[in-house]
Amino acid sequence: MAASHSLDDLSVSTIRLLSVDAVQAANSGHPGLPLGAAPMAYVLWSRFLRFNPQDPKWPNRDRFVLSAGHGSALLYSLLHLYGYDLSLDDLKQFRKLHSRTPGHPESHITPGVEVTTGPLGQGFANGVGMAMGEAHLAALYNKPGHNVVDHHTYAIVSDGDLMEGISAEAASLAGHLKLGKLIYLYDDNDISLDGPTKLAYTEDVLKRFDAYGWHTQRVADGNDLDAIEAAIKAAQAETERPSLISVKTIIGFGSPQEGTSKVHGSPLGEENLKKAKAFFGFDPEKSFVVPAEVKPHLLEPGKRGAKLQQEWDEQFAKFAKEFEAEAKQFQISFKGELPKDWDKDLPVFTPADKELATRQASGKALEALKKSIPYLFGGSADLASSNDMPTSGDVSFQPGNYAHNNVWFGVREHAMGGALNGLSHHGGLRVYGGTFLTFSDYMRGAIRLTALAESAVTFVFTHDSIGLGEDGPTHQPIEQVVSLRTIPNIIVLRPGDANETVESWRVALTKPKSPVLLILSRQKLPVFDQTVLGSAREGVAKGAYILKEAEGQAKLILIATGSEVSLALKAQEALAKEGVPARVVSMPSWELFEQQDETYQHKILPPSLKKRITIEAGSPIGWHKYATDEGFSLAMNRFGESGPGEEVMAEFGFTVENVVAKAHEVLKGKEKGSAEKEVLS
Repeated sequence: MAASHSLDDLSVSTIRLLSVDAVQAANSGHPGLPLGAAPMAYVLWSRFLRFNPQDPKWPNRDRFVLSAGHGSALLYSLLHLYGYDLSLDDLKQFRKLHSRTPGHPESHITPGVEVTTGPLGQGFANGVGMAMGEAHLAALYNKPGHNVVDHHTYAIVSDGDLMEGISAEAASLAGHLKLGKLIYLYDDNDISLDGPTKLAYTEDVLKRFDAYGWHTQRVADGNDLDAIEAAIKAAQAETERPSLISVKTIIGFGSPQEGTSKVHGSPLGEENLKKAKAFFGFDPEKSFVVPAEVKPHLLEPGKRGAKLQQEWDEQFAKFAKEFEAEAKQFQISFKGELPKDWDKDLPVFTPADKELATRQASGKALEALKKSIPYLFGGSADLASSNDMPTSGDVSFQPGNYAHNNVWFGVREHAMGGALNGLSHHGGLRVYGGTFLTFSDYMRGAIRLTALAESAVTFVFTHDSIGLGEDGPTHQPIEQVVSLRTIPNIIVLRPGDANETVESWRVALTKPKSPVLLILSRQKLPVFDQTVLGSAREGVAKGAYILKEAEGQAKLILIATGSEVSLALKAQEALAKEGVPARVVSMPSWELFEQQDETYQHKILPPSLKKRITIEAGSPIGWHKYATDEGFSLAMNRFGESGPGEEVMAEFGFTVENVVAKAHEVLKGKEKGSAEKEVLS
């Protein structure tokens, strides 16, 4: 090992080589980023980042996001070397089945990983959300002499991150919001997976971020530790703008493949790895080496962080004596808990309230919740009035007014989704965001990552079907609901009336590790009379319930969601007049119903009663398991039409007359074996 190395250089080389050893051991991964970006990571973690590896969830820690999640080996090396609960053996198990070091960072698996990243651009938006959370909570809790919330959000981002559209949306939002405690290090290496970035990416990135309202700097040499340090100090001094520091690096630095796309996503290979080790003055024949002098050196920042946390704890104790209520709220919010009696003012609706859309009921529920849960934070992607979300007029979370809990995300659905995920992982907040259901397609990447990261986020999607009417098929969702239901660890709720909507919010706020999607109508719907019908309070939580039992022995089950539940009730009444007793089951959530035990499921849908009709104004895919081979799925197998909502619904068969006709066909056995086949033909 070269004796001439300074301790800084030796530490950087150790980070680099631990990372590429992990990639080589897995025979899979991305060695190029760790070799090029290790110096900036070292400077950030050793000289700036405030963290305590013994308590990775310390509320006032700095947040670090590796948006370029393909470089996860770098993050794992940092976590190990800086004292987190991640062993050298864990690094040796990189990308192995059931290891704590998966191919891309996963926050619920690895201590110290702030949020699950990998799909490029997501971490960029997550960091913006975290910085929003810091700004809001600082405005909410900090008092003269008491700065209980005061930290930065940092990230390493790549060329690929900055090419993605989500990063453009998020950068624009961050610039507008003047998030001065957001600092991103840009690994500017001119190489992407397929080759040089000049083949597809030639704009002046810093000028673009200047236009977004960011503070920008350039470090000409990615190995110049002092220059990187100076740039981060300058970024910290800029409190009115988020910062992007372009650090010019060489991908795969020190390896024979440096500067080429070959080193982006493939192991170096044994011989090239040996040459890289020799280049850095390490023994080419040894792997996973941590020099004796490096280990204590890299543990020092964590020890400083532990002391900082101790000082913060003492400060917080003083804060709690003077501001008891605020301190208690702070503590329960960071535990992911809700205030006592948080749901006591949720509205209860009766038929006397007349018809109202489920989006309207959601708005009323949200108004009540925001009064009882001060740390409920969110907004809409420029559709608050259409999503029926409280806006308090023109007042919102803005520079100079960070204490307000309503966010104007602008027309930035994808960034909103990523920011909500980041906000949730920041802690101290319960978050929500809204847009039209059809626009969920724009944010699907963020929704999926939110589910994988086990984030407690509520997505509010209104205008849920062809029933929205005149805006036509471009805005009328068909495939979206069933598509969202296919995402693991997600709960989709499509309530049928105002009270089911309120109960859907209750579910959303009591699921700490699953995002919840509320699918809400634009059109007005009748309020079910709960004095004679099934209880929404009990039924929604179980995913499906008997809304109205048949008069006599049921010959048929009508299963419906959303606006079609009231249609099922009307069809039941018409069938009863014809001497056909039918049970009506409201099924707002497949996922919650599937979580119930078999006894309950069979109580609602007896296996012996296979004559069933499912009714949902969306894709029929998946409904067959409830309709059975002897039933029928009334659904949509094509795009809708522009026209008044009631007329569009009638055009596609969502009428009492059609449901009754299909019921008779099912009872005669005509639909046997062809329920989904016919509706899809």
